[in-house]
Amino acid sequence: MAAIRGRDTKPELIIRKGLHGRGFRFRLQRRDLPGKPDLVFPKHHALVWVHGCFWHHHDCPMFHWPKSREEFWRAKIARNEERDTETWAAARAAGWRCGKVWECALKGRGRLPPGQVIDSIASWLSSGADEFCIEGQWIDHPTHPLA
Repeated sequence: MAAIRGRDTKPELIIRKGLHGRGFRFRLQRRDLPGKPDLVFPKHHALVWVHGCFWHHHDCPMFHWPKSREEFWRAKIARNEERDTETWAAARAAGWRCGKVWECALKGRGRLPPGQVIDSIASWLSSGADEFCIEGQWIDHPTHPLA
């Protein structure tokens, strides 16, 4: 687990590079904010987290429960989900706009074109909407309405 990156992941770098190229300026992982968000946009009063599908238990084909030490992993991932909910609520209560980008939006079979993901985030930042979430398009996943 020491090799698992907590910051500067590939999806995060794609988003940072794309938004910076479109003129958005941000801060990285401010410790004084709830949950140390991956990207902080002070001008837009917005926070963005880039979540890994495994670590944050996203209901997509990229998430699979580990076969070994199941009890440990279920407890760990459940606590991650609880912490995410608490963090989101604390940030919203503090008046921040919150956005979430799932790893599957930029990796795997259901990924979207990077430009589309960046455009969606940029539109949200400029819109003033309170919340935002983008994920991959998994047509063959059982929870997808077209499956």
